[in-house]
Amino acid sequence: MPEFSEPVEASPSVAEANRGIIDTIPPNAEDFEDARRGLVALPPIPAIPARRQGDRVVWNFVAYDFLSDSEVSEAPPSVNASLWRQGLLTAQAGLFQVASYEHGAIYQVRGYDLSNMTIIEGDSGILVIDPLSSYETAQWALKLYRDTTESKRPIVGIIYTHSHVDHFGGVRGLFHERNDVIDTDIPVIAPDGFLEHAVSENVYAGPAMARRSEYMYAARLDKGPHGQVGSGLGLTISTGEVTLIPPNVNIGGTGTAPVPRDQWSSKDVIAWRPGLYRQLLDGIRLIFQLTPGTEAPAEMNIYLPQARALCAAENATHTLHNLLTLRGAQVRDAHAWSKYLTETIQTFGEHTDVEFASHHWPRWGKEKIVEYLSTQRDLYGYLNDQSLRLINAGRTGIEIAEELELPASLAGHWYTRGYYGSLSHDLKAVYQRYMGWFDGNPAHLWNLPPAKAGVHYVEAMGGVDAVVAKAQEAYDRHEYRWTAELLNHVVFGHPEDNASAKELQHKALTQLGYGSENGTWRNFYLTGAHELAHGIERPANQEAGDLVLSMTLEQYFATLARTIDGPAAGREQSDPIVLQWLVNGAEEEACTTTLRNGVLVYVPGKDHFAGTPQTVIKLTREVLNGLMYGPKGFKDAFDAAVRDGLVQIPEGKQDYADTVFGYLTASDPSFPIVAPTGEGATATQG
Repeated sequence: MPEFSEPVEASPSVAEANRGIIDTIPPNAEDFEDARRGLVALPPIPAIPARRQGDRVVWNFVAYDFLSDSEVSEAPPSVNASLWRQGLLTAQAGLFQVASYEHGAIYQVRGYDLSNMTIIEGDSGILVIDPLSSYETAQWALKLYRDTTESKRPIVGIIYTHSHVDHFGGVRGLFHERNDVIDTDIPVIAPDGFLEHAVSENVYAGPAMARRSEYMYAARLDKGPHGQVGSGLGLTISTGEVTLIPPNVNIGGTGTAPVPRDQWSSKDVIAWRPGLYRQLLDGIRLIFQLTPGTEAPAEMNIYLPQARALCAAENATHTLHNLLTLRGAQVRDAHAWSKYLTETIQTFGEHTDVEFASHHWPRWGKEKIVEYLSTQRDLYGYLNDQSLRLINAGRTGIEIAEELELPASLAGHWYTRGYYGSLSHDLKAVYQRYMGWFDGNPAHLWNLPPAKAGVHYVEAMGGVDAVVAKAQEAYDRHEYRWTAELLNHVVFGHPEDNASAKELQHKALTQLGYGSENGTWRNFYLTGAHELAHGIERPANQEAGDLVLSMTLEQYFATLARTIDGPAAGREQSDPIVLQWLVNGAEEEACTTTLRNGVLVYVPGKDHFAGTPQTVIKLTREVLNGLMYGPKGFKDAFDAAVRDGLVQIPEGKQDYADTVFGYLTASDPSFPIVAPTGEGATATQG
């Protein structure tokens, strides 16, 4: 693969636009004062090493020194000045004291990961909210608190505000100081549905999301004015070991119930209303507001009446958030988001002196907090309602994204700008939520895939050289969107003869990245440009075995089912293959799986309609868990476990199991994104 080693400089038009945008943000020193307020200690180390591979860095503080040593006015031509400002704000790293109250203090560790870790001191211990993305960053974040405060208070509780990995993945790192020994009596609190959604998001489509996350957070790009300058919501996401301790207290689930009116107390400070949950933990009074379907399918806000403090989870941050994250997820409900923020304001607004979240920095003062939350509420309500108005006027998602702007009253608040989410892709997401992928035009009902379409487009425009020449003209006119669209047809349609197209596409994507106010757009563009120039780097293996340990049997076999080569199995197996499973764990579980019509069907217990099982497989849950990530695949791991006596199966019956497991496929953690994959790589006229 040819490498384009010459650095791309920002074009005059991009540089001018990047400089001019800062004039649309009123100067406000208070933002930087708030971001630095309460700083107690700076990170004492230059980087955080991987737990099991000490020569690999999972978080690099000094890589962002170019931001911490800069000013807004010093934004380079290759960075949108508004995004540069956001990068300066999110680069504030260390231990911060958010508030003090009767039991001690509320602290946050910021700048150690994409998210914040909050530490609340109780009567004798500490409560940790959202322990970051990976074992290593949580370990060092807690150490910063310990070393700075000289506190040896034990961990008495853990809270996950929602089901995204950057809010639970580091949890076991909190117990590094105890040699990873975890007290099973410690309450681990999460909103109902947390585990289901954590597994479905991080396992079912996990490989694809992880690959696209490499683009979204650009963790592999060099940090600097020509590379990654942050992600808008934070700097980037750490690349350490992902862990999980399943919750044992599910707010809104079995064992919890909203507080009845006659059990409400003046100590709760706020007025009673239906649907609020309460927990008392080490003297810390916690009021929970469930907010399902907002920023995550399972999410909750937390109010601390003793400190008059509100944790807004990820429902209010200093940016327009994603209604559909670019890494991929289910579309979020802008109407529900707006509705729950209204509920938050009405419930807690009068009695809140400090608001903090799982990203960015806090806000202090009731009036400022209410205005901030109200503006965020109006933002999501506007996106939802105005998208629907235009949908019902016949506009498509792309048309709405090009047409609709925020009113000046919303756009005048810098924290409504699209540093993480964007007006463009959020409006398309609202369209997708209500209308789906099809825009109603039958010409778009059965489009050719990119590689085949590329062949035809290039032929229609006179061949590869002609398209590249037209793209060069567009590039010279600074029409980078059109340049990229033209060249994409060459890259996908003619993978064997496109070096000049790739080089120019690399430049066009780079200019689009340089001009982006949105951090994740910049990261996508620049990562795509990098891969066109240098190829795909195989990602580091981020172990996530805890997610497998936390699965139900149904989730486990659903994960296997998503790897079945259905076409091959359907073609080669005319008769169903029925396997009965007896799994010994905390209690014995039985289930039946049937491979039929290219589908692996799971039934708890006995399947009364599948016929007699061809074989019975007996094993422990521990052994079953180990098969999922066998280094040579599930089938080889299963066969080895049979040989070692860890799996019992009747003699002469193993072939049935091996036949099923032979159809399991491995995901590709480094599939192409800006170049063709699969059949598209050898596209022909069709």
